Amino acid sequence: MSKLRLGVNVDHVATVRNARGVAYPDPMRACEIALAAGADGITMHLREDRRHIIDTDIERMAQWNKLPLNMEMAATEEMVEIALRVKPHAVCLVPEKRQEVTTEGGIDAAGLHNKLAPIVRRLSDMGARVSMFIDPDQRQIEASKSLGAPVVELCTGAYCEAVIAGDEELIAKHLEAARRSAAAAAKVGLEVHAGHGLTYDNVKPIAAIPEIRELNIGHFLIGEAIFIGLEASIKRMRQLMDEARA
Repeated sequence: MSKLRLGVNVDHVATVRNARGVAYPDPMRACEIALAAGADGITMHLREDRRHIIDTDIERMAQWNKLPLNMEMAATEEMVEIALRVKPHAVCLVPEKRQEVTTEGGIDAAGLHNKLAPIVRRLSDMGARVSMFIDPDQRQIEASKSLGAPVVELCTGAYCEAVIAGDEELIAKHLEAARRSAAAAAKVGLEVHAGHGLTYDNVKPIAAIPEIRELNIGHFLIGEAIFIGLEASIKRMRQLMDEARA
């Protein structure tokens, strides 16, 4: 089985920084630590309200260029223009509501097909690897393929919530949906990623799905870093992913 890549989301380093309106902690320092700890990429979500990552973070990360940048963004003209200027390695299109605490589910690639098609085309022409953050659903997989996005990232939020609730029936249901969707996406030639809510306690069953090539994890790693440090937090996740893959 191929090695599973780990993308580290550093958004919540910026959340802590912005709470005081100062220059620290610096998300770029987190990127350096992630590199040393064995991360394969960095994810940053530039939200429309700039609640954590801000424009200069994205610009600095793109210039740093020691790890590929996966820029999560809403499908808006403002964000497209920023991506076209910054030229990140990858762009992940996500749904976004101003009231939400965090992303609440996948983007409706099927229902928004006509709106998303020119955006995917423009970003792809720029050279970005475009991914669609979707719920594990056959219709969304087919729509993502039709849009020309080479990657889908399966939202694992429902599975992770079932683990927290200890609902074995729901855990099995959502895990099976992830497995079926990963296999279906790979079958039509899409690269499969996954993320949202993953922790030490729930990552292994997702990491063991052979078609998944990359996990993107942020909030838990930054939270765990408060207690054990960011390098140790990332290394432990990397270890669990590798054990699951073996």
